[in-house]
Amino acid sequence: MTKTGCVTLRLLDKADKEILRLPRTVKGALFDFQHKFKDNPRTPGLKLKQLKGDSRIWSARINDEYRALLLRLAEDDWLIVSVKHRKEVYDRLSYGINHVTGGIEYVDLQVVEDSILRRIPPQEPSPTAPAAPAEAPPPSAQPLFTAWSDAQLSELGVAEPLVPVIRTLTTEEQLLGLIEYAPQLTSEVLLALHDGKPFDEVRDEVTAPVAAPEPVDTEDFRTAAERPATVVTTSDDALREALEAGDFGRWKVFLHPAQSKLVERRYSGPARVGGGPGTGKTIVALHRVRHLVSQLPPGHTKPVLLTTYNKNLAADLRSRLLELGGEQLLARVEVSHVDQLALRVVREAEPGSRKHTIDDSQAVREWRAMLDELDESGWDAEFLHDEWTQVILGQAVGTRTDYFRARRAGRGKNVGRSERAAIWQLTERFTQRLDRLGRQTWDQVAERAARLEIGREQRIRAIERQREESGGLDNIHLQDGSGGWLHYRYRHIVVDEAQDLRPAHWKMLRAMTARDADDLFLVGDTHQRIYKNQVTLGSLGINIRGRSAKLSLSYRTTRQILRSALEVLGEETYDDLDGSSETLAGYRSVLSGGTPGLHPCSDWQSEREAIAAHILAWDAHSDERITHEQIAICVPTNHMARELGSTLGEHGVRALEIGADGARGEPGIHIGTMFRFKGLEYQRMIIAGVSDGLIPREQVNQLRQTDPARYRREAQRARSLLFVAATRARDSLDVFWHGTPSPFLRRLLS
Repeated sequence: MTKTGCVTLRLLDKADKEILRLPRTVKGALFDFQHKFKDNPRTPGLKLKQLKGDSRIWSARINDEYRALLLRLAEDDWLIVSVKHRKEVYDRLSYGINHVTGGIEYVDLQVVEDSILRRIPPQEPSPTAPAAPAEAPPPSAQPLFTAWSDAQLSELGVAEPLVPVIRTLTTEEQLLGLIEYAPQLTSEVLLALHDGKPFDEVRDEVTAPVAAPEPVDTEDFRTAAERPATVVTTSDDALREALEAGDFGRWKVFLHPAQSKLVERRYSGPARVGGGPGTGKTIVALHRVRHLVSQLPPGHTKPVLLTTYNKNLAADLRSRLLELGGEQLLARVEVSHVDQLALRVVREAEPGSRKHTIDDSQAVREWRAMLDELDESGWDAEFLHDEWTQVILGQAVGTRTDYFRARRAGRGKNVGRSERAAIWQLTERFTQRLDRLGRQTWDQVAERAARLEIGREQRIRAIERQREESGGLDNIHLQDGSGGWLHYRYRHIVVDEAQDLRPAHWKMLRAMTARDADDLFLVGDTHQRIYKNQVTLGSLGINIRGRSAKLSLSYRTTRQILRSALEVLGEETYDDLDGSSETLAGYRSVLSGGTPGLHPCSDWQSEREAIAAHILAWDAHSDERITHEQIAICVPTNHMARELGSTLGEHGVRALEIGADGARGEPGIHIGTMFRFKGLEYQRMIIAGVSDGLIPREQVNQLRQTDPARYRREAQRARSLLFVAATRARDSLDVFWHGTPSPFLRRLLS
C-alpha cells in the first residue's frame, strides 16, 4: 500500500471504468487531485465536504466541473467510489458491505435506472388504452427473475438495493444495462441465473469461491477494504496503469477475487486452471509468476520458469511480465518457449551437434519423399508421422519389442503385429534418413530432452537418498561423479496454453522441478487445442486431481459472438488433460454487441471482393472507424492469405501477413492462417474461406470412410481452430465463405 504523508487514497474497481469515459483533461486533473489529497485532504481548493444526510460519503473538487465521491473508511483512509459532474453529485447513491463477500459495494441507482430505461423497447400505443408511464415494462413482458425469491437472491450475494430494480427486468438488453453498473458478484449471479444455471450451482460455483471465510461485520468498512472482494488500487503508478494502459494495464491492477485466490493459493502439487477464451487464464498465470517470485528468498538466480508452446506467445508473455513487475521481476524468471528450452537441454548434452531442426510439415514431406523412393504405396505419410511422434516418441518407445506392447489409445486404425513390424522398420529408416541429412524434428528434440532431464532427476534423487542414509552428509565422490553439484533447474514452473504441449514436453518439465508444493501451475483450454498433442497428465507423473479450477466469465468478447463460437464447437466432447471430459458449461460474457455477420459468396474471387467492400464500408463511417491494426482476417491457407492481401491492395487497403514472428510493426490489416492468431485479439475479426473442403480440409473429409477415428480427431482439431479464430474478436465478427459452407456452420445457419 502506498502512502503520501499519513493519508491513504484508494480507487474502487468499477470507478476506474467510469473514469475511462471522462474527457482526457478530467483524467489529468484526477492525477493532480490524488497527489494534493494525499498531501492534505483539507486543502481549501479541494473543497472536501460531507454529503448531507450521510456520515461516510464525502465529495472533493477535481476541477470546476467534476467532483470525486469518497467513502471515508477511517480517519485518514479514503476510497474513491465515483467521479461525477458536480450537478450529479446528489443523485441517489447506495453503498454498503456485501454480507456474503465482505467487500465494499457502491451503486448509483439513478444511473442504473437510466441505463435500463434506455433499453426498454418502444411500444405501439393502443388507440383506446391510456399511455403507460415511461418506467413501466411492456405489459406482455415476463420479468426475468420471478423464479427466485428475494431471500434466494440475497443468499447468492446480490446487492440488496438493486433487488427492486432487478424485479422490473424483462429483457436481456435491460439486464446487460444493469450489469454495466452493478457490483461484480451481482452481475455474475444474475447472468448465471439468466443463462439457465441452477440455483445450487450458482451458489457453489459463483458465490462460494468469493465468499468471506469469516463472519462479516457490515459496519466495519476498514476491514472490508482489506478483503479480496474489495478490489482497489492505492499507488499512483497503479492508478495510471488502470486508466491509461488499456485492458492489460487494468488487469495489472484489478483481479477478480476468484482469480486472486487461484493466484495466491498454496497447492500441495501440480495445479491447473481452465476456462474458455478471454476468461483471464494468461493473466492468472502472469500474476501467479509474480506471486511465486515474491515468496522467493533474495538471490540472483532464475528459479521460476514461465513457458508456452511457441516463440510468439513466449515473447508476448515476456513483454507482459515486464509490464507487470519490471526488470526486478524478470530478473528472477526465465521466459522461454518449450521447444527452445528442450533444444538448449539437448545442446548442453551434445555440444558438437549441429543438426537442423525441421517442423511437422517439413517432416511429412520427408516421409513422402522416403516412401516414394521405396516405392511404398501402402502407407500414408501423415499417418506414419503421427504414429512415430505420438506413440513411439510420445511414449519413449526404444525397441521393436516395446512398440509391439505400446498402447495406441485414440489412434483409431488398428494395426496388427505384422503391421507394427513394418511401421517400426520404416521409422528406423526415417530416423536414419534424417541423420544422413543432418536434420531432426522438434518431437525428437523434445523426446531427447525428456530422457536427459529424467536421467538428471534420477541422479538428484539418488544423491538425496544417499544423503538421508548418511544422516544428512554429502558424498563428495558421488557429487563429483555426477559432473557437479546437481540440483533441479527450477523451483516453480508455470505453463501457458498447456493444451498444446507434447507428452515429451511434460516429461521434461516434470523432471525439471522437485515434486513439491507449488511445483507446476498450468493454464489452458482443450477446446482451443490447435495441434495433435493429446495427453493424460496423470500418466506422465503430473497429478492435478483435486487441484483444478475453471474460469467461466469472458472479459474479451460479446455474448453474441460467444454464442456463435460455441455453436461452432457443436456437441463434440473435449478432454480435461487428465483422462476425463470437460465442457464450457457456464461460460458466459458480460459484454453485449451486434450479431455476427454471415456472408455467402459464389466463388473465391467474389468473396475477396466482398471482404474488401466490407472493410471500405467500415472506413466510410467515420464515427465507427478504427485503426486497421485492430482488424484481422483469418484464412485456411497461406496461399489464400497472399491472394486476399493482393485483392485488398488493389482497393487501397494495406494488409500485413502474419508470419512465424507475428506481424511487423507497420500499419495495416493483419492477415494469416488460423494458427497465427492464437493468443491475439482484435476489435473486428473476419474469418474468410469457411467453405466445405477448406474447413475442414478435403483430405480430412476423405478419412470419414477410411479411418473414422482419425477423421474425428482431425475434424475436432479443425473445429477448435475455427473456435479460436472466432473468439479473437472483441466487438464484431464476420464469417465469409464461397460455394458450400463448412459443416461447422450448420447450427449457425439453421
